[in-house]
Amino acid sequence: MKPTTFREISGDSTGFWALLGLLGLLIAAGLGAAWYMEHNGHWVTGMNNQIVWGMPHVFAVFLIVAASGALNVASMASVFGRTALKPLSRLSGLLAIALLAGGLMVLVLDLGHPDRLIMAMMNLNFMSIFAWNIILYNGFFLIVGIYLWTMMEKRANRHTKTAGLFAFVWRLILTTGTGSIFGWLVARQAYDAAIMAPMFIALSFSFGLAIFMLVLFASYRWAGRPLGDYMIVRMQRLLGLFVIAALFFVVVYHLTNLYAAEHRSVEHFMLDGDNVYSGLFWVGYVLLGSLIPMAIAWFGPFRASLGWATTAAALVVAGGLAMMYVIIIGGQAYPLQLFPGKEVSSSFFDGVVNPYSPTLAETLLGIGGVGIALAIVVVGIRLLKFLPLSLEDARVDPHYKADEA
Repeated sequence: MKPTTFREISGDSTGFWALLGLLGLLIAAGLGAAWYMEHNGHWVTGMNNQIVWGMPHVFAVFLIVAASGALNVASMASVFGRTALKPLSRLSGLLAIALLAGGLMVLVLDLGHPDRLIMAMMNLNFMSIFAWNIILYNGFFLIVGIYLWTMMEKRANRHTKTAGLFAFVWRLILTTGTGSIFGWLVARQAYDAAIMAPMFIALSFSFGLAIFMLVLFASYRWAGRPLGDYMIVRMQRLLGLFVIAALFFVVVYHLTNLYAAEHRSVEHFMLDGDNVYSGLFWVGYVLLGSLIPMAIAWFGPFRASLGWATTAAALVVAGGLAMMYVIIIGGQAYPLQLFPGKEVSSSFFDGVVNPYSPTLAETLLGIGGVGIALAIVVVGIRLLKFLPLSLEDARVDPHYKADEA
């Protein structure tokens, strides 16, 4: 492999400013939606006393989980010695920070009074998993920032592997904490499962890599830089492997719930119910978000095709959002089991499936978080040397010369 040259992208084209302007509009729409909900109160959203986590939380959790997975490319290069992926490590770290920033922006702006977050940060309740996550999120910014510095500063290159190991361990802990928010919530029948922590880790691998692929492919296409078949095939196969791992944990999670008598009713609601959640799970996540991307990743006719690789990554992202919707919204929609084994009836939604319809304001807030994440990436690759000048096969394929011979 030849030495990698990093270079900023050119930011003087009409297309670049048009893209930045579009992302600015998305961010402005998200901020406007946050102001609208804060000014009028959360009654203007689809959220209520039964479903307190809505569409903004679907976007936020998806982005936070994906942030951990986006760092996987850098971790594989620094920690596990996959030198072919080393040129992509800088972009991997930048995208991880950007996705986490976008996700946290959505969470903070959905609080109603985001200024009061400082009170929670100054009075941490360590019996709450949310307090732990505040530390984990801030620690992620710090550790990945140091990790990026060791990669980009020649004098600090000797510390890259150590920093990468710390970042790898921290991201596993961070995703465990995010999954534990649901896994430790015993009041909801759809949650209350320790396997949700490793399941979220597996999901993060596929979500993060899919977004990384979309950003990588778009960056090289718009910047006019060469991207060889070797890197495309590498990304395809890796995505297929991560999708299989995520699907495996999802299957185990549902089989475990089906085995436990107390969870069978909620499993019927999720998997075989006459509701939107069953459709999103089977069609959105399993078919579109898992099986089709796996076929694209592993079947020969789709190999080394930028178009098919982009399609697979986009389907994984769409399927991931569907899965988060099923977990977060569907888990709250199923009625609370206040007295297991007994029928409960009253005028306050007892024993009734909780209704929820996301509003435009909620959706715009979530999209605003995506806009923040992408804007950070666009500005980052414009100002600093995050992108290799070339990813053609002659530079990144370790067997290129041997094949030519």
